[in-house]
Amino acid sequence: MIARLILSDGTHYEGLSFGKSGTAVGEVVFHTAMCGYQEILTDPSYHFQLVTMTYPQIGNYGVNPKDFESRRIYAAGFIIREYSPIVSHWQANRSLDDYLKFHGVVGISDIDTRALTRHLRDHGAQMGLITTSAEPLPALVEKLRGGEKLVGRDIVQEVTTGQTYAWPIGEETAPAPSKKYRVAVYDFGVKFSILRSLYKSGCELEVFPAQTPPEKILDWKPDGIFLSNGPGDPEPVDYAVASVRHLLGKKPIFGICLGHQILGLALGGRTTKLKFGHHGANHPVKHLPTGAIEITSQNHGFIVDIESLPKDLVEITHINLNDHTLEGFRHRQLSAFSVQYHPESAPGPHDSQYLFDHFIQEMKEFNA
Repeated sequence: MIARLILSDGTHYEGLSFGKSGTAVGEVVFHTAMCGYQEILTDPSYHFQLVTMTYPQIGNYGVNPKDFESRRIYAAGFIIREYSPIVSHWQANRSLDDYLKFHGVVGISDIDTRALTRHLRDHGAQMGLITTSAEPLPALVEKLRGGEKLVGRDIVQEVTTGQTYAWPIGEETAPAPSKKYRVAVYDFGVKFSILRSLYKSGCELEVFPAQTPPEKILDWKPDGIFLSNGPGDPEPVDYAVASVRHLLGKKPIFGICLGHQILGLALGGRTTKLKFGHHGANHPVKHLPTGAIEITSQNHGFIVDIESLPKDLVEITHINLNDHTLEGFRHRQLSAFSVQYHPESAPGPHDSQYLFDHFIQEMKEFNA
C-alpha cells in the first residue's frame, strides 16, 4: 500500500505503508542511532513525534519482550528507508511491522531518509503527517497547518502515570540492593531504564504523577528527589516548576532531560527550542570539572538557555561539543544537579552512568 509523508512546508515524499494504515500527525524529527528502535518507539519523550531513523535498514532484529521503555509505543509514527521483513535475533518474539500494527502505529518505508534528514537539518523540525489516504496534497497541507502544534502545549499530562506506584514492578526480578535510599520520582514521562539504573544503584523508588504537590512528596520522607525525562515544551509544565522551586534545598534533586529543563526554569532560567533538536546516541559532551569527553544518548527539542541561569547560583558542568549548548549544571549552594542527556542510555553508550553514583553520594552526604 502506498503511503505519503507530508511536511507543513509542503514538502512531501511517497513510500510504502507498514504498521497500521491510516493517518498519524506529529513533529517530524530524525534520530541518528544505528539500532535501538524498540527503546526509541516506547520512550514517552517521543510522544507526538514522527521519528525518522537515519540508519538505512530497520527491523532486522525484530522486537523482544525485554527492551521496552514503557508499556506501549509513544511515538506518533515511524519513518524508515528500508524495512527488513526477516527477523534474526534469539530474543525476538515478533516483527517490527506486527508490533506497530498491534499498537495501532502508522509507519512509512522506502523513502529517501537522507534527503528528509537534510531538509529537517536545513529548515528545522516541523509538523508533518504520514497517511495512506488518497486525499489531495493541498487539503492535507492545509489541515496540517491548522492542526495542533508542539510549542506551548503541556503534553506531559498525556504520558505521566495516573497514580503513585512503587518500583520494581512485575517483570523486574533483580535482587534488591542491600542499602536503599528512598527516592521520589516525578514522572514526566519516565523511562524504565532510568528506574532500573536508580534501583540498581541502591534506591527504593516511589513514582509520583507530574502534578503531585511537593508536600505529598515530602510526606513520603524521601532521601532524594528525581525529575524524569518527558516530552514537549517545558514552559507550560509550570506546576512542576513551582513544585521543584518549593523542594529546592529540602532534599537532593537530580534531573534528566525534561527534568533538567524544569530545574533550570525553577532556578530562574529560560528555555528555547532547538532548530532540529538532539536525537541520537553519539553526541559528544564535555564534563568541565574533569575535562573528560562523554559520548551520550540524547532526545530533546528544547534546551535551557545557558546565559539565562544566574551565575552566582549555578555552575555549568557539561557542554555539548557539537553546538556548545548547555548539557548540565549544578547549584552552587544546594544539593541539586541535572543533565540534558540520558546517562541510562537505552539505546546508547554507558559513559555517563557515574551520574547515578553521584546522586547516591549526594543523598549520603545530605543525610549524614
